[in-house]
Amino acid sequence: MAGLKVGVAGAGVFGNYHAQKAAASARTDLVGIFDLDLERAARVASPFGAGAFDDYAELLAEVDAMVIAVPATFHAPLTGQALAADKHVLVEKPLALDVITARKLAGEAVTRGKVLQVGHQERFVAKAMGIFAIDEVPERLESVRAGPPPQAGRAGDVSVIWDLMIHDLDLAACMIGREFTGVKAEGRKVTTDHLDEAVAEFEFVSGGSAWLRASRAQEARERTMRVVYPSGEISVDFLTRKVTNTTPYEVRVDIAADLPDPLGRADESFFAACLGEMQSQVPGHGAVAAVGMAEAAEAEALSS
Repeated sequence: MAGLKVGVAGAGVFGNYHAQKAAASARTDLVGIFDLDLERAARVASPFGAGAFDDYAELLAEVDAMVIAVPATFHAPLTGQALAADKHVLVEKPLALDVITARKLAGEAVTRGKVLQVGHQERFVAKAMGIFAIDEVPERLESVRAGPPPQAGRAGDVSVIWDLMIHDLDLAACMIGREFTGVKAEGRKVTTDHLDEAVAEFEFVSGGSAWLRASRAQEARERTMRVVYPSGEISVDFLTRKVTNTTPYEVRVDIAADLPDPLGRADESFFAACLGEMQSQVPGHGAVAAVGMAEAAEAEALSS
């Protein structure tokens, strides 16, 4: 059937995930997979009957939309090239590694009338939990996202701030505000040439604050969030599924029935936005704040 023609850049784990979603969607036709290693691209593309490309421009010429799932260092250049070719883009987080470039990419998408969506799937999780329905601005957000080193050097091209903390930076921006007045941060290298553990604390224009810790060098997994509102507190342990809630708002952590596949939901919303069925749920301009926060936290941590 004829649908939105989609290409995927990157034949790694996440590229494979996105290829599966594009191949399964009723809205799309998966045209091909791009990777500098053509054999690797072919291994991902073959089960779906898609083409394998080691020339990015060649694949761009064949599609309406591109999903970019390459190492973070290459997010901005490949996104810029796709937008310049008048293609819709879904790029994995982060949008870019500096706020100036992120703003330029977001502006380019608006100028060209193209969808630019960023892969902050945690927003879909927070919405399903009921967090985004709370009609109060948090006074304080505390979040921990930690675990062992990733396999096969995944994300070793950037620090843990861009790799893991970026999720919680984006949530903090959505919940507390997109303008911060100050940041304190520190970190250390453990298994890579970049920061593998980091702690950052932000003060926001709204008066709220956020304390965030991320590690990819911790033996045991840890994923918790505590949010303090004027009306009470919500504490969530995502691994044990335990929730403590003293606010008047309903919050759920067991959302599997409503959101069994956050990445699939995000991809499907992107496809629908490209076809004009809805607005993008994570537009490029809405992801700029997290980039600015990550850039500031990394600069502060490296200087401390």
